[in-house]
Amino acid sequence: MRSIVIATKNRGKLKEFKEMLSDIPVDILSLCDFPDIEVEENGKTFDENALIKAKKVVRLTKAAALSDDSGLEVEVLGGRPGVHTARFAGPFASDRENIEKLLNELKGVPAEKRKARFVCCLCFAMPDGGVIIEHGYLEGFITYEPKGTMGFGYDPVFFVPELGKTLAEATLKEKNAVSHRARAMQKMKKHLLQFVKSAFGSGGSSIEDSGI
Repeated sequence: MRSIVIATKNRGKLKEFKEMLSDIPVDILSLCDFPDIEVEENGKTFDENALIKAKKVVRLTKAAALSDDSGLEVEVLGGRPGVHTARFAGPFASDRENIEKLLNELKGVPAEKRKARFVCCLCFAMPDGGVIIEHGYLEGFITYEPKGTMGFGYDPVFFVPELGKTLAEATLKEKNAVSHRARAMQKMKKHLLQFVKSAFGSGGSSIEDSGI
């Protein structure tokens, strides 16, 4: 199967992945294409969760899998919500509920102490058992209220100094130029291209063509 399975059902995240992987000569699938696959993220670190997802997807689909576990770490909260980012306000919390909980916990915290960073761990697992892990980070601040309508998750309250706006105010192109996921992907791409070339042939593209 000339494809790589992105281990997510999150359509916002999948949209970002497809944009970042548009120059990779391979079909991009996701867990939306394998609705029966459920992955329990019970690791204690981003790396553990990403590895759990990638290995399970490889085992069940027999295709190479790319997983990511990402989260928000707020300095004044001791690194929370961390690996619990997606369920900060509860197991089935919406993005709005998670944001509300975060802003409530930061009530009265001045701007200079609202430092935060997004963390991304990307894990690429291959059918032969090989595994590659890369990381990316994005530094910023938590705003006092949501701003913007783009993106997903905590994007409306994450202000990026180098953009001068929140991630939810940025276009997808702007976000993918600086995001934690994009920075991890920049490191991972050379491995993906090498895998595609060795497993499927160059398909009309090459590592040189991609600029990696």
